[in-house]
Amino acid sequence: MKYIYKITSILFLLFLVSCSEEKIGESEFGTVTGKVVNSETFEPMENVKILSSPTTSTVFTDAEGKFTVSNIKTGEYSFQAQKDGFVAKFEAVTVTANNTSEIVFELSKSTANNKPPTVPVLAAPVDNSVNQPISLELTWTVTDPDNDAMTYTVNLRNDKNSDVAVFADIKDKKIILTDLIYGAKYYWQVSVSDGINTPVLSTVSAFSTVAFPSTRHLFVKTISGNNVIFTADDAGKQYQLTSSEKNYWRPRRNNQAQKIAFIGTSGSQNDIYTMNFDGSDIKKVTSSVPIAGFNSDYLGYSWNASGSEFIYPSFDKLYRIKSDGSGLAKIFQTPNGKFISECDWSADGSKIALKVNDINGYGVEIYVINPSGVIETQVLAGLPGAVSGLNFSVSGLKLVYTRDVSGFENSNYRQLDSKIFEYNFLLGNSYGIATEKAAGTNDLDVRYSPNEAELIFTNTSNDGISVKNTVKCGIGVANSRTTLFSGTAMPDWE
Repeated sequence: MKYIYKITSILFLLFLVSCSEEKIGESEFGTVTGKVVNSETFEPMENVKILSSPTTSTVFTDAEGKFTVSNIKTGEYSFQAQKDGFVAKFEAVTVTANNTSEIVFELSKSTANNKPPTVPVLAAPVDNSVNQPISLELTWTVTDPDNDAMTYTVNLRNDKNSDVAVFADIKDKKIILTDLIYGAKYYWQVSVSDGINTPVLSTVSAFSTVAFPSTRHLFVKTISGNNVIFTADDAGKQYQLTSSEKNYWRPRRNNQAQKIAFIGTSGSQNDIYTMNFDGSDIKKVTSSVPIAGFNSDYLGYSWNASGSEFIYPSFDKLYRIKSDGSGLAKIFQTPNGKFISECDWSADGSKIALKVNDINGYGVEIYVINPSGVIETQVLAGLPGAVSGLNFSVSGLKLVYTRDVSGFENSNYRQLDSKIFEYNFLLGNSYGIATEKAAGTNDLDVRYSPNEAELIFTNTSNDGISVKNTVKCGIGVANSRTTLFSGTAMPDWE
């Protein structure tokens, strides 16, 4: 009997232990929360199916890409995120009692049946269109069967040079082009990528830009501390020819050569350059011997009527050089060591006018030499003050220049009352030309107009810091003074 009692007691205790363990296990549950995002954009994804192994509840993500699975028995699980068009993603998670575990899914698009975009159709400008502006918009059309995000690459080249411009990672079906070359034919092509398939190329389309307008005026503006060359037509419309990032000045146009020459900073020296009328094809002429003198702002050079050769100063020497940079030769050196600052070459090539001065810009002499370097005519000497601007008339019988009649001299080369003078080679004397100049201003950088009935020059206050203007006036004509271009200097009119 005692034996039966002992067995019954043991069975009862085992039953109690079993009931106790089951009760504890029933409370060992946890929670899993998470978020599903697009692997490319990291934007939340809605209606993504979430399931697990071992199996728990199946849920779907909300508008914020979030989900929650509650009352999961503790243990090791593998959760899966599924959505049509995307590669299913698995994440392992450990569920612990009374805790919340977090997981994040980044789903990538499935490429199994993904189709490439259509061939881009180039819409505007229309193929082979002409007279297009130098700033325009390129547009195209294209679709993607799977509504994938598309990016575009545009290749652009022209018939004027070998440059190929590539515009990559474009999001819109358009691009705005600026500062195209005048009178050029452009070829463009678009490539589209959906990030999955091989990029698709369009056909090549072409358009031609409008020809560069007819202009005759040249001048310089100061932009961000640099001299920048502009041109303008007779109506006053202006076109920028050189970059605002470069320092270029003293432009001179040659209609026979169809080129514009100018001075530019090149490293530690100044050189002569040429370019086309539209500002393209900039080439350096000088190299081993720079153009140099007492002050770079007051340096002047000249080229012959055909545009095949230049003459220019380098301190006390005058050089001749061909427009392609060859044939450099010294043709004159001042007998007294003074610097040559400006020069002009007569149209017939028989006379060269020189303005020489000391290291401070004073002690000025103007004289004329022949091509062999022999001094033939003394135009000015022995007068105090600054002198600038030499220009022969087309016949070579007159020479125009400016002189500060106040005779003022200082270390800043300030001028107080600069007026225009003309030397007549037949009469052998100089005389002032009345231009009705306002008191307290200077007339500088004078040149003849193309018909020589007028003069063109810079006028500015003698304070040295006020705005400069390009002005013209008739020779011997009262009340003919007219401002052509405000905020400009160093004019040329051919």
